Amino acid sequence: MTRPNQRTPESEKAPASREGASQEAGGQQRADAGAHFRLSVAGGKAQDIEGKASASSLSDATFTTPRAKLIEEANQAIRGDLEGYPRALAAYDALRGDPEARAHWDMANYVTMRKLGYNDHGRVHAFITGAASMAITELLLDAGVRPDLMESGVGDADDVFLTVILGTMLHDIGNQIHRTAHEQHGVALALPILERILTPIYPDPFKRTKVRSFILGAINCHDLNPAPLTIEGGITALADGTDITKGRGRKAFSLGSVDIHSISALAVDQVVIRPGRERPVRIDVTMNNSGGIFQVEEVLAPKVIRTPLRPYVELRASMRGDGGEEPILSRVRLEGDQFVMDLDTGEQVTAEVQDTQKRVAEAVAANLNVGSERG
Repeated sequence: MTRPNQRTPESEKAPASREGASQEAGGQQRADAGAHFRLSVAGGKAQDIEGKASASSLSDATFTTPRAKLIEEANQAIRGDLEGYPRALAAYDALRGDPEARAHWDMANYVTMRKLGYNDHGRVHAFITGAASMAITELLLDAGVRPDLMESGVGDADDVFLTVILGTMLHDIGNQIHRTAHEQHGVALALPILERILTPIYPDPFKRTKVRSFILGAINCHDLNPAPLTIEGGITALADGTDITKGRGRKAFSLGSVDIHSISALAVDQVVIRPGRERPVRIDVTMNNSGGIFQVEEVLAPKVIRTPLRPYVELRASMRGDGGEEPILSRVRLEGDQFVMDLDTGEQVTAEVQDTQKRVAEAVAANLNVGSERG
């Protein structure tokens, strides 16, 4: 993989995000100006999704539900990012209108939310993560990172955007069969949809099959089971990990799922994706309660450190100034495999990321005595 080119100094680019809770009141507007993607939540309802094409034109529109508004705002952000990429835009429009895909999203959500009590894994999640994946892809390409599809000679940037948007928006459809092995179920369920969408875009079956392999890899690896091997798969995994705000957890909580996942999701107010200071991508998480650290550690951080995006992503989490609880920490940042925490007392401590899923996978592999042979 090619490492990022020398980046323009941050002072010459988008305004830097705030550094600590004490600057939040004065710096939020300036910080958001540099955002490529922002999901903001207030009062327990998702309020804004902003991308390159802000959905300001929707301000006078009437939506029957907040869910419909979220989907349309994410749609506008995705379409804005895909301007200039005709194959990717055609594939996205085909997916958005595909009745089979819509049914998959609805049934995946029914199983995860109604039967398991999990957070949203349906259509809203697909569109939000799709918008996030477009922002991440654009930042990486702008920085000179060549995703695997380009590095292998299979395609160009248009093909990369197409691969990422299809892989990301279809990544969770396997949940309709069962949460266990949902990644592999998703690969099987996505095949007929991808055949319909890709055939008119890539008449040559040789190239179509190669592009499809990257999409299927992203679906199969989005939950790090196994971890992705491609940049495209890493983008899908990371975009999935950014959907951790309380807008996603509120419904599960109201349905009676009171656990660390739903409670910690309620502690995350905002996720912003923007150009990094030292790396192409920076993800800022704003919490109203330190309980949100669970989401950052268990959901988001592993999708940075266990994917090919590790050299390209900065991750920061900070407390909102009016969080309403006695302050313990003001900021957390990911450095390698460790969190560096700035405590409210002025002290600084480090802690290794507790990647529970990785430990479980390693224990299973050791118990089955697999992974030691290369045949």
